Amino acid sequence: MAAPLTMWDGVLEITQMAQAKVGDPLLWALQISSNLSSHGISLPSPELASVLVSYICWDNNVPIMWKFLEKALVLKIVPPFLILALLSDRVIPCRRSKPVAYRLYMELLRRHAFELKGQINGSNHEKVMKSIDGVLHLSEIFGLEANDPGILLVEFLYAVVCQLLDASLDDEGLLELTSDKKSIWPIKPQDMEIDGHEIFDEIRMEHNEKLHNLNTVMAVELIGRFLQDKRTSKILYLARHNLPTHWPRFIERLQILGENSSALRSSKVLTCEDLLRLAANKCTILTQEPKKNLLQKFHAVTGFESPLVTSSAVLCDGGGSISSLWLPLDLALEDAMDGYQVNATSSIEIVTGLVKSLQAMNGTTWHDTFVGLWIAALRLVQRERDPIEGPVPRLDTRMCMLLSIIPLVVAELIEEEERVDINELKNDSSKVPGSRRYDVVSSIQLLGDYHSLLSPPHSVVSLANQAAAKAMLLVSGINVGSAYLDCLSMNEMPVNCSGNMRHLIVEACIARNLLDTSAYFWPGYVNGHINQIPNVPPQMPGWSAFLKGAPLTPIMINAMVSTPASSLAELEKVFDLAAKGSDDEKISAATILCGASLLRGWNIQIPQLACSLLPICEVFGSCVPDVSWKLPVGDEISAHAVFSNAFAVLLKLWRFNHPPLEHGVGDVPTVGSQLTPEYLLLVRNSYLPSSGIVLNDQTKRRLSEVATSSSPHPVFLDSFPKLKCWYRQHQKCIASALSGLVDGTPVYQTVNLLLTMMFRKMNRGSQSVTTITSGSSSSSGPGNDDSSLKPKLPAWEILEAVPFVVDAALTACAHGRLYPRELATGLKNLADFLPACLATIVSYFSAEVSRGVWKPASMNGTDWPSPAANLSNVEDKIKKILAATGVDIPSLAAGGSSPAATLPLPLAAFASLTITYKIDKTSERFLNLAGPALESLAAGCPWPCMPIVASLWTQKAKRWFDFLVFSASRTVFLHSNDAVFQLLKSCFTATLCGASISSNGGVGALLGHGFGSHFFGGISPVAPGILYLRVYQSIRDIEFITEEIISLMMQSVTQVACTGLPKERLGRLKRTKNGLECGQVSLAAAMTRVKLAASLGASLVCLSGGLGLVQLLFKETLPSWFISSHRSELGEEEDGSSLGGMVAMLRGYALAYFAVLCGAFAWGIDNSYSASKRRPKVLRAHMEFLASALDGKISLGCDSATWKSYVSGFVSLMVGCTPPWVLDLEPDVLKRLSNGLRQWNEEELALALLGTGGLDTMGAAAELIIEMQ
Repeated sequence: MAAPLTMWDGVLEITQMAQAKVGDPLLWALQISSNLSSHGISLPSPELASVLVSYICWDNNVPIMWKFLEKALVLKIVPPFLILALLSDRVIPCRRSKPVAYRLYMELLRRHAFELKGQINGSNHEKVMKSIDGVLHLSEIFGLEANDPGILLVEFLYAVVCQLLDASLDDEGLLELTSDKKSIWPIKPQDMEIDGHEIFDEIRMEHNEKLHNLNTVMAVELIGRFLQDKRTSKILYLARHNLPTHWPRFIERLQILGENSSALRSSKVLTCEDLLRLAANKCTILTQEPKKNLLQKFHAVTGFESPLVTSSAVLCDGGGSISSLWLPLDLALEDAMDGYQVNATSSIEIVTGLVKSLQAMNGTTWHDTFVGLWIAALRLVQRERDPIEGPVPRLDTRMCMLLSIIPLVVAELIEEEERVDINELKNDSSKVPGSRRYDVVSSIQLLGDYHSLLSPPHSVVSLANQAAAKAMLLVSGINVGSAYLDCLSMNEMPVNCSGNMRHLIVEACIARNLLDTSAYFWPGYVNGHINQIPNVPPQMPGWSAFLKGAPLTPIMINAMVSTPASSLAELEKVFDLAAKGSDDEKISAATILCGASLLRGWNIQIPQLACSLLPICEVFGSCVPDVSWKLPVGDEISAHAVFSNAFAVLLKLWRFNHPPLEHGVGDVPTVGSQLTPEYLLLVRNSYLPSSGIVLNDQTKRRLSEVATSSSPHPVFLDSFPKLKCWYRQHQKCIASALSGLVDGTPVYQTVNLLLTMMFRKMNRGSQSVTTITSGSSSSSGPGNDDSSLKPKLPAWEILEAVPFVVDAALTACAHGRLYPRELATGLKNLADFLPACLATIVSYFSAEVSRGVWKPASMNGTDWPSPAANLSNVEDKIKKILAATGVDIPSLAAGGSSPAATLPLPLAAFASLTITYKIDKTSERFLNLAGPALESLAAGCPWPCMPIVASLWTQKAKRWFDFLVFSASRTVFLHSNDAVFQLLKSCFTATLCGASISSNGGVGALLGHGFGSHFFGGISPVAPGILYLRVYQSIRDIEFITEEIISLMMQSVTQVACTGLPKERLGRLKRTKNGLECGQVSLAAAMTRVKLAASLGASLVCLSGGLGLVQLLFKETLPSWFISSHRSELGEEEDGSSLGGMVAMLRGYALAYFAVLCGAFAWGIDNSYSASKRRPKVLRAHMEFLASALDGKISLGCDSATWKSYVSGFVSLMVGCTPPWVLDLEPDVLKRLSNGLRQWNEEELALALLGTGGLDTMGAAAELIIEMQ
């Protein structure tokens, strides 16, 4: 209940008597305290505070009353912060007329505003804080509910500093320089100030003016102290983090004050530079002295620096190569080169997310990050600069990554920065406009120092020389088009124009508007000048002429087919012709689009090419091929040819004809389930403006423009009924055995026609060779080689019948009614008739092999081709390739020509079909489809099917021997988990070079120089990383990979500790209050190697299983690991020793870095990555496990040092590198984690966690800051 009014009259009476006598403030305070206690009033009393301030302001504004007020504050009779709030509201507006009161107010601020203990948890603290809110209207101004004392404390201190700041600006006439030119605080009097006769006292006026100036200096110094004090600065950091709409205004005012204040220049304790530095500092605090414990060394090595936890430790690299920082990037780029899988997420988004994650985790500048990105991409190209021959193109794919995907990634990273809100950019000096763009320029300039990486592969030399010549011509004042350069021989240039990979990178960046032609003038970019242009025809046919309006002549079409477009504008004009031109123009445009621009269009892309091919397939697949068109180049083309070309490209890009992966991980659908036409169209539709999705980045906006240009409305599979019908039948064919062919139906008749065409030349006595039974169907027809037997049917109708045709042929072969050679010839006739049939043949054979119902075919050289001639040689080469892994392979010697050399009948038939093709340019498109499918099919069959297939093919294509043997060597790992573990172990060994902590390991040892026999005059061991990247996609039991990687990572940590920390130093390890102390250099070196092992492990996990495996890691694998005991993994010498303690601690840090990296790679470090929406659920479950274990609700089996270093390391990395993750967590979990960290004396880390948790934990963070005082 409120105290009666008469009691406060008594308080005022006591005060008036003491005031009149100028009594002792201590006696007055004791008397007041006794009086209030007798009335049951608890102290400190908010009511007394209000009474005293009201009494002083302004009728009793005399020195003795300020002394009484000071004594009441000292004896805690009144709440200090409430007094300060009341005085702020009364004194600051009147500071001009009452400078002494303002001075005294600031003195009270200096004495009491920095004493935070007891302010929010003492007696009456809730009532006090609500009173402060009522006085200063904090809830109204900041828009937060006044129900958390900690939040009110943050608001109060922030408000006090803001009031001082605005008052100081107003006193110096600087408030007009601010953007809003006014203050939201009451810093000016509401009514006219009248001081009676004092206004005419010139001496008093002069004194007041001096005091007023001194007050301004004192106010500015107080602002500096609030920003420098280690407690209040952290409180203000909380305001910055959680009141983002107010903070830019605050920073703007600080900068104006620092740049223009005369009072600041008069200060002896604070300089202009100090204040500007504080304003520029993101956390508005100066670096503090760090606690020198191992956690902060870990932070320093990993690049962690929280605004609330800082470290000045500088640790050496420990012998680790700088390139090792980007090891995950090298692995991801190399993995993208694999042509056997299709990612549902674009390479641009994958690499962009990876680069952002590594930049945050490594703590590198963007300049260094871009250098690392370019170098990784250049290493990718150099790894196959002299590629082995085979059906899979290698160098062109790598060049596309370097010159197309990477520039798009860089463009997205630049635009992400340039999307910063204009007000934030203006008011926050920590943000430099366009700094990433400048970093890109400087990074490409720096590439000139890496001569070995810039040497172009042989097939790219001419293009690099052209790029250098183009720059030289422009530098010399001669501007020419791309068509001129295409026809210009380097022999015609008067000076040397040898180019390198940097010239190609620059051209790619110019095409993407990342650079301009000023790059041509960089020092050393060109070798000289020329005075006259070489003589070439003035108007050459090609892309430049076409862009200027020249018609599509046969010569121009040939030139545009053979030369890739140099800009997106050129390609868009062709695409427009393909969509809206005449029939002849459409065919010519389609021919151009599928030419060099598709294969070598490094400076441009059509990411939606696959979606654009759907209508082409639908239309041309529905046409009867009774007419053909004559191209301007002289060739004839039919509807079947157009359809087959488009269909083949579509399946190469998306591969939804392949059976989906049968295994999934966790609650995430398999990647195979996303490779569908429906998903493809959903992706396309998501880029339309009507989808409602906000497209922030440039790439997605570009895709939106392309999608809208073809149709502004969503497109669904129902728009392509023929394709939909084929796809449904195709899925049914894969899922179960063929059925449903009914005699007399159109499909039945088509089957008859196709079988007759396929086997028309094959007769066996009096029986027709085309009498073939398939289930309930049969087909017969006379042998006839008349070309008129080719059915004049639309392609879709033919594809519908192909599974039944192939099934009938295979059944006839199995029953002896058709020779294997005849089967292969018939299948080739079918594929030659309609090349698109090859895709369905591939899918049928793949499905039939998995069913296992066909008898094996004996590869004896009589019925089927024999591998005997090459099989032993293949075995020897496989052993050489795998020599670095220590994996033994089952002997093939028993195979030879004996019955043991067998293949499943569908595989034997498919292999025989592929062998019928010649190795030439004409067959390239077929082999590009069939080759990878054959390898994948054989790899999934029991050993030694793949070596047998490789032996068969090497007899036909001897120059493909290396490629085929390498493909065969991969299958060793698909049939043995032990072999996979040995391969993983080889990866860790190669990366870490465990013999010495200063050995040269890392990227070079892990990935080597690609695969080839040209380096050592014969086949040599292949780097283990290359082998694993070509193996993991086919591993069915992928879940065991994570446990094996963690086990190998822990072994690596032990090895690092044993080899990196000398015994004599280990003996001097000792426990101190702040943790272990030892030789810092050795510890830093060990931490570097531990970090490398963890980054390798995280990369392998994410590549192997993607989102599903990462979710399983957090939900099951890691919790199970910590609950289990691992003491047996330490040797007897290490267990219980100083080394054992060090190993246990390093293991925790390794697991922490590994786990955060896995999450960053899978989910991204922020919310821009498409997979980030899956993060909260998984992360919350894992952090609940950590919190429950810290609460004592879960018993752990791991070493306590491992657990402690894992939790502290994980939290510190999350706070420092992935702060958006913290916002995904429940406030209760954050508080429990914070309490657990405090039990380990990790107060700073506990504070950093709460401070990053947003508004829900701001109050708890403020309370912790106070407790730490």
